[in-house]
Amino acid sequence: MQHYKLLTPGPLTTSDTVKQAMLKDWCTWDDDYNIDIVENIRTKITQYATDDPRYSSVLMQGSGTASVEAVLGSAISRDDKVLIINNGAYGKRMAEICEILHLSHHVVNYLEEIQPDIAEITSILVEDNSITHLAMVHCETTTGMLNPINEIAHLCQQQKITFILDAMSSFGGIEFDIGKLDIGFMISSANKCIQGVPGFGFIVAKRQLLEACKGQAKSLSLDLYEQWHTMETTNGKWRFTSPTHVVRAFYQALIELEDEKGITARAKRYAQNQTLLVHGMRKLGFKTLLRDELQSPIITSFLSPDHPDYEFKKFYYKLKSLGFVIYPGKVSNADCFRIGNIGEIYTDDIVQLLDAVTQAIYW
Repeated sequence: MQHYKLLTPGPLTTSDTVKQAMLKDWCTWDDDYNIDIVENIRTKITQYATDDPRYSSVLMQGSGTASVEAVLGSAISRDDKVLIINNGAYGKRMAEICEILHLSHHVVNYLEEIQPDIAEITSILVEDNSITHLAMVHCETTTGMLNPINEIAHLCQQQKITFILDAMSSFGGIEFDIGKLDIGFMISSANKCIQGVPGFGFIVAKRQLLEACKGQAKSLSLDLYEQWHTMETTNGKWRFTSPTHVVRAFYQALIELEDEKGITARAKRYAQNQTLLVHGMRKLGFKTLLRDELQSPIITSFLSPDHPDYEFKKFYYKLKSLGFVIYPGKVSNADCFRIGNIGEIYTDDIVQLLDAVTQAIYW
């Protein structure tokens, strides 16, 4: 089997040692697994999120979307209303979850390449005092857009509403402190910037808010309070069968994040990858979808070449044959493709990618 570098926003390229960590079987009832691994993970991700003692963490089986659904379905009571800020596929997905769960919500929509308008959001919150929560994606991987987390957090503090942050593609790769931002719930996933593999997500949230979720879940398996309470009271035991191999791989990935000197160093590496990528692609004639000031270091969208012979699939398979896999575009009003800058990827890999892109250009 030919292996290749995944230049995607997750699943992403992992280290050999993370892969090797999955070669051992673990018992879900054993203290070596629950206390030494699961509880250690919970402690570490909480510490990476903030040093504020008000916060705790909980792991949740499934994709990142399952963790988003667990938060929305457990935190939003029948008397609450959530404002969803949508400027991409993952903001839209939160709105879809609210529709399916019959949660009271209001959606403010923007084009994928447009940042949310703080003045408009402020006006909505002032006019509708029934809104109790606000949910937004930090890094919208639809485009690579980095949404204005500081301004939104300040607005939530002013209006005394709970901020739910989908930090799926940013936590571990961009520095921020959820305690200082007073974020109520932050959601991320094992297969993103911590550089683990898919299989579970996690939530870092205020203990008080987790306690308030008791009895509010709209799902048995995605009951955020019961999952957290079980882990809190049984030394890291999961309510249902846990993804043991994935958890062990994530534990190894956390060790490697520490070895890299933490989020500060990893964020710097990702930013260097992205800067080198954009500079090299522009030299080859490609244009970015977003303006530089809106761009995250996580994933970058490039406009498809304006040439009659260009086809994404041909370009994609040529790059794959040269050892690199990229992502198709996901923007409604622009033909583009995306290249991830995260994972076990370094500047040497970006240099090799740019050489592969040079070889893949056939038009």
